[in-house]
Amino acid sequence: MTFWIDTHCHLDAAEFDADRSAVRAAGRAAGVAHCVIPAVERGNWQAVRDLAHAGSDSYALGIHPLFTPRANAEDLELLKQELAARRADPRLVAVGEIGLDFFVPGLDAGHQQQIYRAQIQLARAFDLPVLLHVRKSSDQLLRQLRETPVRGGIAHAFNGSAQQAQAFIDMGFKLGFGGALTFERAHKLRALAAELPLSALVLETDAPDIPPQWVYTTAQQRAEGVAQGRNSPAELPRIAQVVAELRAIPAAELAEASTANACAALPGLSALIHTNTSQR
Repeated sequence: MTFWIDTHCHLDAAEFDADRSAVRAAGRAAGVAHCVIPAVERGNWQAVRDLAHAGSDSYALGIHPLFTPRANAEDLELLKQELAARRADPRLVAVGEIGLDFFVPGLDAGHQQQIYRAQIQLARAFDLPVLLHVRKSSDQLLRQLRETPVRGGIAHAFNGSAQQAQAFIDMGFKLGFGGALTFERAHKLRALAAELPLSALVLETDAPDIPPQWVYTTAQQRAEGVAQGRNSPAELPRIAQVVAELRAIPAAELAEASTANACAALPGLSALIHTNTSQR
């Protein structure tokens, strides 16, 4: 059976509180053998760790840029302590979700950059790859990575230019693609998914965020009584099918390549994937 890795899934989100185990089981039944669960702030570090262990998945620890308004030097010291305490945990595969967001209004750019810079330095110190939040911020992220090189990682939900994509690739990063490219109007993103080297791509849902086209409902539809769909790991194979069609390759080829790419980006995955798939 073809299997997939969801390289970015917020399984700890409140949207899954009512049926989290069933959501993960549905993903597994659909062929999603492994999920990487990133943290967003100190308050959910334990939750993502517990979920990864309970579901035979993996996790990352970090501070998301949207949560930087309530993050400070104490949080960074606690992150350092947590990374040190968990460095022998095989399910800790990255520092993340970290990065910069210059799209959401009201965020302090300078404070974001301070928190991001400190986390890049921690990733380097602990020899871990990073899961990057990249929104209107590729050039600034790359600038800091040139100053403080890390062990690669994934540029999550990538939506930059071809030139920016190549810059991340040249620094050892893979690029995450998910539900956004399932919309036919996403011309630039679909072109990137079709034309970038296959060796650069990994797949993700970002569930419950960034729903694919068939899950998304507009504000007007919701006002008319259409239920809001919910993104989940089980949507990944269908998202992958869109990518495979854009590239004119079999889904099985994409599955094999994207799995290898995920393991290259997050080296800790290899042993975990072997264990997961051998138990299927």
